[in-house]
Amino acid sequence: MNDILINIKHKHYDSTHSTQHNTIENLKFSLPSNEFICLIGPSGCGKTTLLNIIAQLDNDFEGEISQDGQALHPNIGYIFQNPRLLPWRTVRENIELVLNKEQSSDCVNLLLKSMQLEESQNKYPQHLSLGMSRRVSIIRAFAINPKILLMDEPFVSLDAPTARQVHELLIKLWLQRPHTILFVTHDLREAITLADRLVFLSPSPMSVISEIKVDIARENRNNENEIEGFRQKLLQNHPEINDLL
Repeated sequence: MNDILINIKHKHYDSTHSTQHNTIENLKFSLPSNEFICLIGPSGCGKTTLLNIIAQLDNDFEGEISQDGQALHPNIGYIFQNPRLLPWRTVRENIELVLNKEQSSDCVNLLLKSMQLEESQNKYPQHLSLGMSRRVSIIRAFAINPKILLMDEPFVSLDAPTARQVHELLIKLWLQRPHTILFVTHDLREAITLADRLVFLSPSPMSVISEIKVDIARENRNNENEIEGFRQKLLQNHPEINDLL
């Protein structure tokens, strides 16, 4: 399967006094099939806007999202910073909301097991920790078998041990059900731990500054010395990214 091409020539918002604020300008990169890509850029540069464009929630831009020269309308999952669970529905009911009639409950059972939530499936969101709520939102996104999964800083505000646990569960689930993931984060260590490729983005108007492959073997991603060594080498060899972090 050929890569998906993101090519956004221009995106702006109207601001005060009838002026325009340019958010994205000549941004172009590809999404290879089943690759885990982390987007890293300063606050306010337009990362969420980019995800909304890819998700077809914002069509007011000049450019294209395409594959083989054809406009793309893929099955897309979207995980936000806030888990956005319905408080009057249980964990299982929140997940089943996105299923169609052809999908069986066995799918939900497997996902709950993968995320270690089997014993919590009948709980309501107010009885879950933040880490558990994040895991439910991951299951809900994976349940639709997306071609592309968009993740907008989904683990922000988690403590370090909880974040590590959710990272490990996410990667385990992704390896079982591979698809393209586009993950926004401000945390370079988190990006190195998760990604196959890092895409560094400029301040607004946003464009791509650097694309860097993470060549640490998956089995070594829980080694903090490996992660820190890669981070230090990255900052030394690519000074252009220092001001983005």
